[in-house]
Amino acid sequence: MIKFGPSGNSLSFEAEGHKSTEEAAAFVRARGLDCYEYSFGRGIHMTEQKALSIAAAFREAGVEISVHAPYFINLANPDDEMAEKSYGYILDSAKMLKFLGGKRCVFHPAAQGKDERSVAVERTKERFKILRDKIYQNGLDDLMFCPETMGKLAQIGTVEEIADFCEIDPVFTPCVDFGHVNAREQGSLKTAKDYRDRLEYLIGRLGYERMKHFHVHFSKIQYGVKGELKHLTFADTVFGPEFGPLAVVLKELKLEPYIVSESDGMQVEEAAEMKRLYEQA
Repeated sequence: MIKFGPSGNSLSFEAEGHKSTEEAAAFVRARGLDCYEYSFGRGIHMTEQKALSIAAAFREAGVEISVHAPYFINLANPDDEMAEKSYGYILDSAKMLKFLGGKRCVFHPAAQGKDERSVAVERTKERFKILRDKIYQNGLDDLMFCPETMGKLAQIGTVEEIADFCEIDPVFTPCVDFGHVNAREQGSLKTAKDYRDRLEYLIGRLGYERMKHFHVHFSKIQYGVKGELKHLTFADTVFGPEFGPLAVVLKELKLEPYIVSESDGMQVEEAAEMKRLYEQA
């Protein structure tokens, strides 16, 4: 089934006096939501004991959990030692994900740096092959590793590039951040056809079975000439994208992803709004 939930804790969570991630499970479930993304964005600072405590709370609430690996991963870095650190961030996130009882590990693939884009992308593809081998060697191939479409022109992660990376092995499933796609492409997502074209492209590349349960990040995002600038809320009327047309296309194509709201401070409320729009579609 399709699932909706927040990335991290919204302002309302803190306003009600909640503090622990364990409390987020019941908070999310009480609002009719069924998934939650925990971010290791600034590093992995969680003990195994804490992860097991969080897992128990989410299992009891019937809410599934995913993780976002640290933001400083860069598989295009020409320095092999730095690339090894990136592998470690992804693998360590995945190992903690197992303790948390989840299945999905989202990560940012790479940044272009000073190289020509074709050189940086090719290096990233080769590093994905090494990452694939490390995933299997560590017995983590029962998890989904989700490279994310990125919102800045200097980042590697177009829809086409993510398809290339995911073609390397079934252990990789796309995380399509539609706000990032829209920002990178200067407001390209407006109609149902705009969404359908990209999703049918990915289905054509990766097959329906893998795309049926792909991962989604969604929020409105302010952008400039170089792409993404700032996450917004649905109250914004200048920048997109809108979720309504996507809801229609997801139903038409019979896709059932995890949809994670990354709206600025309103993640829970706008995840619930997306669920409402989907049910209404």
